[in-house]
This record gives sequence, C-alpha cells and structure tokens, in this order.
Amino acid sequence: MKTLYPEIEPFDQGMLDVGDAQSIRWMQSGNPDGIPVVVLHGGPGSGSSASTRRFFDPEHYRIIQFDQRGCGGSLPHASEPEADLSANTTWHLVGDIEQLRLFLGIECWLVYGNSWGCTLALVYAEVHPERVAALIVVGVTMTRQSEIDWLYNGLARFFPEEWERFRAALPESERGGDLVTAYRHLLRNPDPAVHVKAAKDWHDWESASILVDPRATLPGRWFDSRYLTARARIITHYFHHRGWLEEGQILRDIDRLAGIPCTMIQGRLDLEAPVVTAWELSRAWPAARLVIVPNSAHSPATLEMAAAIVEATNEFRTIVVAGKK
Repeated sequence: MKTLYPEIEPFDQGMLDVGDAQSIRWMQSGNPDGIPVVVLHGGPGSGSSASTRRFFDPEHYRIIQFDQRGCGGSLPHASEPEADLSANTTWHLVGDIEQLRLFLGIECWLVYGNSWGCTLALVYAEVHPERVAALIVVGVTMTRQSEIDWLYNGLARFFPEEWERFRAALPESERGGDLVTAYRHLLRNPDPAVHVKAAKDWHDWESASILVDPRATLPGRWFDSRYLTARARIITHYFHHRGWLEEGQILRDIDRLAGIPCTMIQGRLDLEAPVVTAWELSRAWPAARLVIVPNSAHSPATLEMAAAIVEATNEFRTIVVAGKK
C-alpha cells in the first residue's frame, strides 16, 4: 500500500535479561537519533511484526519493538512443554517496558499499542505518565471481563457454526462453563496431541471474526504450531486472570493521563473490539482524540486503517520532539 512507509530492517537488536529467568528480544529501526516510539504488540502473545514498522516515518522515528514474555524471540518460549507462566503478567510486562527504556537510555517516548497492546499501553502510561510523550492506540481494548465474555461467548451470535465447533472441541463436561479456563486446561496438557489441537481449535475460532473482512488474511505464522501453542497459552493465561486488572481500572485511573496527547483509532465494524470500548474511553478522557474509521474492522493492515494510523504518526512528528513532552 502506498500509504505505508517502505520496509526496513533493524539497525540494532538483542536480548535483555529482565529477571525471573526471562529474556526479551528487542530491536530498533529507523533513525537512531529520531523520536523514540515503543511498539506494543497484540495478542497477548502475538509477538512483534516487521510490518508494523511501516506505520512510522523512518527518517523521523526511532522505532523500538520487543517481544513480550514467552513469545516471538523471547525466552523461555511459552510453547515449551515445561513453560512456566507464573512470571508472565501485565505487571511484569510494565516492568519490562521500563527496563527496556532505561537500557536504551530514553527519557520518554511515544507509546503505540494495538489490540491487547492498547491495554498494555494504557496501563503502562497510568503507572509511568512522566515517561509517555504521547499515545496512539488502535483497536481499543481495556481487557475488562465484559470484553473477554464478548470474545468467547457474545460473538457466537455472529458465528454460531464456528462457535459450536469451538465449544464442541472441549470435553463435554466443560462446554457449559468458562471456555477460556477450559481451553487453558487443555493447553497446559503436556501431550502435544492435546495441546497442539487445542491451540489450533482456539485459533480457528479467532479466525472467524478476522476473516469476516474479505480483505483480511491470516498471518503466515498462524500455520506454525509452535507459534499457535505459545500464543494460545499466553492469551488464556492472561484472560483467565483478567489481565491482573481490577474491573474498570483503566477508566478509574484515567485522570493520571491528563496532559498526555492521545489518538485512538477504531474500526467502525470491529467485531473483536467493538467501538463501544473506544467510545467509553473517549468519554472518560475528553482530551484524547477518537478517530472512527468507517467500513473497517479490527485489522490495522487494511488500507483505511493503515492510512489513519500513518496520519496519526505523521501528526505526532511535530508534537513530540526528541522524546520529550
């Protein structure tokens, strides 16, 4: 798409030991002396994507990405049979972001988050507002119980056949309860025949709402059983614990973001993260700008969504100067 900036390769990358026997993979692209922006990927557990770099002008931005604990190139990988996710929580990730900022010698930065990355961006900003020059959040989520219930029950009314398959893949005794917890149990089973199938069944359900947009395609890594297993394990781990957030916590603490410029970008037809969440956040945070993109769903990769994201990142080139507010 002409909207996007050219593909670029990192000029620097490595592994950062963040404690708890965890190491996260990080990379930097673009201009080493540019405006620092940290990119928080979705999932949770999806890992970084090279295509996300194309939303940022490489002459103006120092683009910083990292794989959150347990996914991508970070170690240990959540697909491993003995993977322990006890040190993988929202609050561990907030700490990792700060460790990475200090490691890279950055005073404050633009924070970009998509989908789950939006929740993480907002939580990080509420904990460390002095380190956030501005926010861009796309496909707005706050990981409330109502949003989790929508993903794994409410959406059934749009995809009854796919949801029935999703439910039927569980043991009969667990089909009437909490489907997230039931899948979490299957994904923790040490038998690859059990957990690999559960990961595929989980992603078959997720793909139903993604492919409702005829322009959308599944990422190539969705055909990699190792990737699917890690991602599904991390998602069910996070959603089972409701992100370790009190219900409504982000809205409750939104006053901590006063004075931080923010653009929220939301597809009008987003079934995975319905527009009501972005609208509620904008009502609680009038200083933030809400951009609703017509005829667009959850994927940031479609032409209209990508154009809105690039417009926002271009605008912040003149608002955010050298990583300082």
